[in-house]
Amino acid sequence: MNADPATSVQTIADELLRALLEAEPLEASLLGLPGYEGLGDPSEEGDAASRARVTDIAARLDAVDRAGVHGEDLVTLDVAKQQADAFLSALDSRQVEYTITDLFVAPASGLLTALPMLSLDGRGESYVERLRAIPAFLGAIAERHRVGLRAGRLPVAHLVTNAVAHLDRYLADPDADPLRRPTPPDGAEAFAVERDALLEAVVRPAFTAYRQVLATEVNGHARDAEKVGLCWLPDGEASYASLSEFHTTTARTPEDLHQTGLDLLDALTGEYAEIGQRVFGTSDRQQVFQRLRTDPAMRWRDADELLDAARTAVARAERVAPEWFGRLPSSPCVVEAVPAAQAPGAPMAYYMRPSADGTRAGTYFANTHDAEQRDRYLAEVTAFHEAVPGHHFQISIAQELAELPDLRRYVIVNAYAEGWGLYTERLAERMGLYTDDVARLGMLAMDSVRASRLVVDTGMHVKGWSRERAIDFMIENVPMARQDIVVEIDRYIAYPGQALSYMVGRLEFERLRDRARASLGDAFDIREFHDLVLGGGALPMTVLDDVVARWESR
Repeated sequence: MNADPATSVQTIADELLRALLEAEPLEASLLGLPGYEGLGDPSEEGDAASRARVTDIAARLDAVDRAGVHGEDLVTLDVAKQQADAFLSALDSRQVEYTITDLFVAPASGLLTALPMLSLDGRGESYVERLRAIPAFLGAIAERHRVGLRAGRLPVAHLVTNAVAHLDRYLADPDADPLRRPTPPDGAEAFAVERDALLEAVVRPAFTAYRQVLATEVNGHARDAEKVGLCWLPDGEASYASLSEFHTTTARTPEDLHQTGLDLLDALTGEYAEIGQRVFGTSDRQQVFQRLRTDPAMRWRDADELLDAARTAVARAERVAPEWFGRLPSSPCVVEAVPAAQAPGAPMAYYMRPSADGTRAGTYFANTHDAEQRDRYLAEVTAFHEAVPGHHFQISIAQELAELPDLRRYVIVNAYAEGWGLYTERLAERMGLYTDDVARLGMLAMDSVRASRLVVDTGMHVKGWSRERAIDFMIENVPMARQDIVVEIDRYIAYPGQALSYMVGRLEFERLRDRARASLGDAFDIREFHDLVLGGGALPMTVLDDVVARWESR
């Protein structure tokens, strides 16, 4: 007797999730999912084993008879196929070989960012074993860098310098070691003794050795700031095209995305003129930008004021949300400062999802480093994107969908997640969340950032733009401070294609909402629409299109 196709889909989806998380066990632990240990195997042999396993799973997904699969099971099949293909594309890009930066997307800085966020059970044995695994992990990463150098897949020189500086800051202050942060519920004193001994005798020497590899073996062979894009690497353009599809889950080409960004920036000019006239008495976009950059009233007094503003914005959004959403997360969003050790190279803000076991709340991290130089007009729009009703709603709700397979609850689809975050920035205006026109200028500024990302990301990685040209373009089109723009550009260099996901996803959410409204007429309900698009977990945009289309025709 043939197996039930729906049952097969569920079984294969569960197997795929195990394969993905066993390749990235630290990610599983951050999610709060038990049963995943160690740091993973980043060696070529480890990648080959993961590739073989997921390739087999992908083949079995392709063999499922779609005629026998319906409803949510069909959605699960399509999500699983996209996730398997995306994982294989990421392996094929060999990014581990040339991704060296102080940003958390690089392996070494990723350890220093992620390990302190773990919630420990029992006596913390798994955390101790992870500390023991760091020398082998960093050694394998160093060898992957050497493989990349021999193949011409070179990192970017100034990002290598930033990575070395980050490690120097870490090594210079043992008392502030972020890896001392987690504490288990039982046997804390014995755990602390063993942990601190490992940090001194095993972990810090491993980071020192890795730092030496970067400084002595890698730095002299890295690309300069004129050649920061993937197009300067062997097969770089093909790799970027694959990463673009991976991050956007659409077939839109880099050329199309580049032009879309330019068109969106042109369209924002009128909005800047209208609001700029009310706030600053000028409709000239560059004069508005200049005021936003130089007016002391646009800066924060100190870190406490920055954090207070973030917490106030999140609380206000949580109060209004029931008017726009029928389904709400079961727990509120926590607001904290970015840890000091990571803050200099970290983005202005980011969200850390809650753990599945409930031991760590969903957290919005605001960067208070050099707070007096940071833009206060961005506080509200960033909080709505990263926290409520943005990432916190989307991710927390997905994790609470117990009726769905775990793959659907925990996968990351960048165009969906970041597109939703950007969608909520404009939604917040409809919800009446912005307190004044200065905050609305922040909304426009972040629109400018995401439109500019389409231009500069494709500009650097396809058209061969230099780092300085990309910085200059954003200075011309975005009112952010130069220091924030530089951090943004370095992020796009280190994380090719990811910057595309925001605006592509936003445009898709808006297109589907407007299509549904036109199709359903008076029967359209925005709460139902939001519950629909958040009620199936993170979906590739093509799959989401199918889900909304079925809802329209119900």
